[in-house]
Order: sequence, then structure tokens, then C-alpha cells
Amino acid sequence: MKRILLLLTGFVISGLQLSYAQQRMYTMAEATNGLRQALMPERLKQFEWVPGENAFTRTIINKGAVTWIKYTVAGTKTNADTLLTLADLNQQLFSSQPLRGLPAIHWINANSAWFNVANTIYSGQLLNGAMQFTTWCSLPADADNITVNPQCRHIAYTVKNNLFLRTADGSVKEVTNDADGNIVNGRTVHREEFGIDKGIFFSPKGDLLAFYRMDQRMVNDYPVIDWSVTPAHAYIIKYPMAGGKSHEVTLGVYQPSTGKTIFLKTTGEADHYLTCVTWSQDQQSVYIGLLNRGQDHLWLNEYSATTGELIKTLFEETDSKYVHPSHPLTFVPGKPDQFIWWSDRDGYTHLYLYNTKGQLQKQLTKGAWVVNELAGFHAPTHEVVITAAKEGPMEKHAYAVNLKTTGIRRLDQAAGWHDVQLNSNGGYLLDTYSSKETPAVARISDVRGKWQETLLSSADPLKEFKRPEIKQVTLKADDGTPLYGKLILPVDFDSTKKYPVIVYLYNGPNVQLIRNTFPYSGNLWYEYMAQRGYVIFTMDGRGSANRGMAFEQATFRELGTVEMNDQLQGVAYLHSLPFINRQKMGVHGWSYGGFMTTSLMLRHPGVFQAAVAGGPVIDWSMYEIMYTERYMDTPQENPEGYAAANLLTQTKNLQGHLLLIHGTNDDVVVWQHSINFLKACVDNEKQVDYFVYPGHLHNVLGKDRVHLMQKITDYFDNYLRPGL
Repeated sequence: MKRILLLLTGFVISGLQLSYAQQRMYTMAEATNGLRQALMPERLKQFEWVPGENAFTRTIINKGAVTWIKYTVAGTKTNADTLLTLADLNQQLFSSQPLRGLPAIHWINANSAWFNVANTIYSGQLLNGAMQFTTWCSLPADADNITVNPQCRHIAYTVKNNLFLRTADGSVKEVTNDADGNIVNGRTVHREEFGIDKGIFFSPKGDLLAFYRMDQRMVNDYPVIDWSVTPAHAYIIKYPMAGGKSHEVTLGVYQPSTGKTIFLKTTGEADHYLTCVTWSQDQQSVYIGLLNRGQDHLWLNEYSATTGELIKTLFEETDSKYVHPSHPLTFVPGKPDQFIWWSDRDGYTHLYLYNTKGQLQKQLTKGAWVVNELAGFHAPTHEVVITAAKEGPMEKHAYAVNLKTTGIRRLDQAAGWHDVQLNSNGGYLLDTYSSKETPAVARISDVRGKWQETLLSSADPLKEFKRPEIKQVTLKADDGTPLYGKLILPVDFDSTKKYPVIVYLYNGPNVQLIRNTFPYSGNLWYEYMAQRGYVIFTMDGRGSANRGMAFEQATFRELGTVEMNDQLQGVAYLHSLPFINRQKMGVHGWSYGGFMTTSLMLRHPGVFQAAVAGGPVIDWSMYEIMYTERYMDTPQENPEGYAAANLLTQTKNLQGHLLLIHGTNDDVVVWQHSINFLKACVDNEKQVDYFVYPGHLHNVLGKDRVHLMQKITDYFDNYLRPGL
């Protein structure tokens, strides 16, 4: 009886504490970085499938103890075995300077693994059910782009602008030796457009190495100033601006056994783009998506890996606006003559099955929705596993598509945004997802749908906070296209009051803000501002991602026009709400959103009384070639479009209060954009507010981001909140 009374008393006290805790307001630090730190929902740590097995590893932290555990799927359950603890690893290797956490450990095969600490590579072997690590090798301190090949244990890496290969026998081969630092080997090219995220490509067996070589000597120099030293120092980068000289890229193939490199003969325009680099399964050839500078004509070419000669063009793709290849070929397991190709040719991103003769076998997916990722294959059922927006653009789900019949079946049940990983044989699936009501769930299941087990279901890290009501909004563009947005109401909302409003936007290509994820607001700063009495509105207009090509290409050659019309539909909706104060409206965005924010203030003056534009593109002729020319063509081809979008010529229209913010070391939207804007404002006798973040790149991250968001908040408070 006493124990029951204590439990009941504890329940009452806990209830009182919960009631009080639910009234918590966010601090600025929590609103800014909380989702990356203490307020981040619990997630799986260092999950990785074990090659060749129905098993996976993950890191567990329990009462300060860090453990690396292997889980083997056995029938209808998983069996766990501890492979390594942090204490064991420190005893093995780091007794003099213990690690504070387990590094990211990657499997080589089912019995061996590796990790990297400070450019020293360590390899481990399973012995009696435990992992024993030893030093594999030490790479130069300035080695970068470290790529370990598990098949033959070669390690490729770059030092400055050159590429090196450490072979399995320990010898180091200098693959390139370019003295001119403007010739760059083994790194990403084309400013990481076209899905390019690496410059090193091992062959399937790992004994051959393909790599990008980028010659950017012809590209204009551009200074990025380091203000942290006296005198300040100028770092010279190469920045290819729209309409100007672009770099020239080739692809080399290095053979370690001979020490020789041949370059594929990708003839044509010197400044074309080489994308979708893929080795053939027999290592005899390399496939490249060759895209012209105008980005409206793609050739999928096959080149000999031994001579560099063009073998054949498998097929071509053209589009009156642009072709946007972003994925390499994916070969069907067990069928080296069949591969899957991604294409937008029917208006949506879908998958197509081809043979290596270039003959289309079938379109695998079809409909008014886009494929998001290709996760892998399940050979016994002849299926490829994908994620797609089939249920609607605000959700992403996993599906299995039959390679023979093109039949499609959904692999998950819960609403939300799902990311998946398949094990090596495709029989088991890790599904991690969140939604409006679900902070984070990780579930492993049989791809056939016969069994599943929940590995993690995160508690709500925001349950103690006073959170706003969030409403889903669907509007229509001027052509009838549905537009999806969210309206975030102030806490303690009173429909008889008038509230200031902040419109947050991006609305540029390849980005989607409105999704069914946790938190449903999409950003804790929105909720922080709602706690301070603001209405927040955000919407994806035409031009943004995950809605198909007609939606994305609506802005072609006139960036900042159609998107603003859509955002003004949002403004009209806000004006229709009786609780919105039309004289207290603000707008904020960063990067493309900064361009949109500044455009709205200049091209539609008077709509907003206050605005904050971060890292804004001001003049598209000063932005990088690959991105800008895709959506605008060149300034020479489209002078009217560039002129209409050039905000330097429109500062005379400025009404209201505009704050521009820029990182001084921004190498994406270079600082000159906003500097030139200031000069134009001075020339037109227009007052504008300005703030810079010394040493920061395109985004202000880390602890300084708290300062940034406080400055933005103070600015809106100063002009929109007085009198509340």
C-alpha cells in the first residue's frame, strides 16, 4: 500500500511538473541549433549492413558506455553480439590519448572493417567474436578525399591538386603530377552539380582507377579575403560566372600494374560536362553522360578503358529547356548487360531499363510523381527497391518495383518521410522515418513483408515546450497549379487580435520546404517566433523540387518572376485572414531565398514592411555557370531575363526596411553581390541595413548561428512588433 501511495504521489508530482514544463519557451540557442543538439530526436547511431550477411551493426550508448553491436536477423527476431567497446578500442590503440567516442567503422567484408582517425587508417579482424584493430597505414596529414576500396584494399586520396594510390602491398603510386595547382585531379568537378559528389571511381574489382581531371586555368581568378590575419590575405579561387569561361574536364583511367594513365576521348565542346560516370561490369569500358554546355543535349557514351576511344553512343536525350542528369547507371545484379537509367523525359523523374546496346527494354516507373532514390535490388523477386513521392509530394515512401512486370508495391505503412537502406542481398530493409506526429522511428523488415521489428521509436524531445498550431494550406498559382504551404499560428492564438506575419521562403530549384516530417513546422525558429506573437507562413512555389518538370521549369529564363507571383498568392491568402496585420508583414530567406526576399522588396515594393535577405544572389551574371545557365541560359542568349532579374538596377524602388547579411568568405554567392547592391543603394540614395559575418562561408553555422538568428529576430521585432 505504501509503495502504491508513493507511485500515485510521484504521478501527481510528475503531472504537475509536466504541466509546468509544457509552458517552456525556446531559448534562441534551442531554436537555432536545438535540432542538431539536445532537441534532436534519438536516432540510430552508425548503422551499417554487414556485407554478405543478414546482419547489421550499430553503436549503442548506455550510461556513458559506448558499444559497437552486431545484430543478426534470425527468422522472426534479431540476435545481438557485442563486437567492440570504446574502452576496448582505447586499450588496443589509444591508451595514451583515448578517444571520446567510437569513430565511424566501415565493413570491408563480413570479417574485417576499417576506420580513419586523423588520416591514420586502422583495420580490424573478427577474432573469437570480437573485433581486434591494428594500424593499417598512415596517410599524409593533408590527404583528402580518402577512398578505401574493400575489394582489393587499395586506398586512393588527393594531396592538394594531385591524386595518389596506396596499393594493398603498401606501395604508394603518384597517379598524377601536375605542378600547376589549377589542374585538379581526383576531386569533384562542375561545382558539384549533376549529382557529382566525388572525383575517384574504382572499378568493380577495385584494381583500376578512374578519376576526374579538371583544368581551370582559363577560368577567371576570384579573391576570397581572409580577414583574420594582418595584413589581410587574398586566397585566389577559380569562379566560373555565367556566360564566361568554364573549366575543362576529362576522365583518366589509371592501371596500377603498369603505372600508366589513359584519358577517355570525350571529344566535342571543351567545356561540356562529364556526368554519370559508371564502370562496365567487366571493367572493359566506362560510361559517361556527356552534356553540352547549353545543357539541352545529353549523349550517353561508352568508352574503352584501355584505349580511351569512343565505343558507341547508347542513346541521346534532348529537351527544349534543359536535361538534368544526376545519377550514374545502376546495373542489375547478375545481368551485366542491363542497367537502370534515370530520366525526366516524360515530365517526371522515372526509371528506365536499358541493355548495354542502348536499347530501351521498358519504362519501370510511370505516373505524375517522381522517384527520389534507388536503394537496391531483391533478386529472388526480381525487384528494385526505391523511394518515391507516389502518395503525394509532401511524403516519401519505399516501394518494390518488379523488373519484369513493372508492378509496384509499397513497403511501409506509416505516413511521413521515409529513408531506406537495403542489405547486400536485398532481403532486409532498414526504414527510418518521421512525420507530423512521429519524431523518429527506425524499423527493420523483410522485403517480402513477412516480418518486421522496431529498433527505435524516439520520444518527443519537444513535449515540454509551448508549441504553436500548424495548419496545412493549399493555394493555387495563376495557372491553377496547386501550391502547398504551412501557416504557423502564434501560441495562445486569439482570432480577434491582429498579428504581424513573417513569410519564410526559398522557392528555388532542387529544394522543398513543405514536407510531412518532424517537427511539422520545419524549423524551431518558426516556433520561437510564434511564441513571440508572430504568424509564420512558408510555401513551395513553382520552380521548387519534387513536383515534376513542368512545375520546376515554369521559371526557365525568368528567375524571380513566376516564383514571386506564387508567393504573392500566399500574400493574398494572408490578406484574406482577419487576424493578419497587413501593415506588419516581413519576409526572410537565404541564398535563393535571399534573392527572392530582395526581389519582392524591389519588384513589388510596399507589400512587406521589413525583410532580411541572407547570402542573396543579386545579379545572376555573377553566379556560377552550371547552375545559372541551366535555368537562365547565358546572358548573351537571354539578356532580357538577366536584366529583369538584376536587382542592381532596381534599388530605386526600395520601400520599407531591408537588412542584407553575407559571410565574408562566401565562395558560393560571392560577397561582391551584396557589396555591389550597397553601391547601387548609395547611388540611388536608398538606405539599407547591412551585416557581415567575418570568416563564414555561404551559411553561418555553429555557435555564430545563434548570433545570426538573434540579429534577424531583433530586426523584425524592431519594425514589426512594436505595440504588441
